[in-house]
Amino acid sequence: MEETRGVVKHVLLAKFKDDISNEQIEELIKGFANLVNHIEPMKAFHWGEDVSFENKSQGFTHIFESSFESTEGVAEYVSHPKHVEFAKLYFAYLEKVLVIDYKPTIVRC
Repeated sequence: MEETRGVVKHVLLAKFKDDISNEQIEELIKGFANLVNHIEPMKAFHWGEDVSFENKSQGFTHIFESSFESTEGVAEYVSHPKHVEFAKLYFAYLEKVLVIDYKPTIVRC
């Protein structure tokens, strides 16, 4: 059985629709970040815009990363009413989305 305890990163790559204003994007990001204040298993939230010069982002422009203490915490987050409500609004503004959950491995050299 896979270990469910331990840090889990929930990563969302997003490409907003072309007709969305920067102000609307800023408000959506504030709403996303505010979830950490309402959903106990969500321990941290980070986000940023693509700055890569490799041109391999496949159109994704923003990355959002949340941290949890277990896979159960991610499941609780996904089904939490605040997340469900926000996701309905948020996903309406997205052209493309990719979500990956992973358990980080630390390599010591």
